Amino acid sequence: MKAPGKTVNEILINQPVDRIEPFNRLHDIIVKNLPKGFEPGISYGGLGYVIPHKLYPAGYHCKPIEPLPFAGLASQKGSINFYHMGIYADAGLLKWFVGEYKKHSKQKLDMGKSCIRFKKLDDIPYKLIGELMKKMSAMQWIELYEKNLLPKSKKK
Repeated sequence: MKAPGKTVNEILINQPVDRIEPFNRLHDIIVKNLPKGFEPGISYGGLGYVIPHKLYPAGYHCKPIEPLPFAGLASQKGSINFYHMGIYADAGLLKWFVGEYKKHSKQKLDMGKSCIRFKKLDDIPYKLIGELMKKMSAMQWIELYEKNLLPKSKKK
């Protein structure tokens, strides 16, 4: 589902009425806890939290015109989805997150490789998402990305 806007603010204000508060609250928690080097922006047409070209000029290997993605937030048909590439690329971080999730939410974790789906909007673990955002610096993400995700032909 394409984001409802072309800027961060347009996306934030153009959510369905029942999702404006939780979506914006998630965004605020993410931004408040973003380590230096990351910034909110538009990534692949949606709300993303990225490493900008000024810090990582090569951009994303799949589409170098795009900044290096790290996390994202989207309102889908039946859920608000939070994407975090760090839990996809770092097994230790994933293990930590899965273990902590049950301490912060009554809902069963509904997760794909990097996607966490929040279907019950009144049970979003905001504090946990804030903690997760602090767990990886921009430089750690770049190193992990280059080590694990960057195609061998593009590695330095």
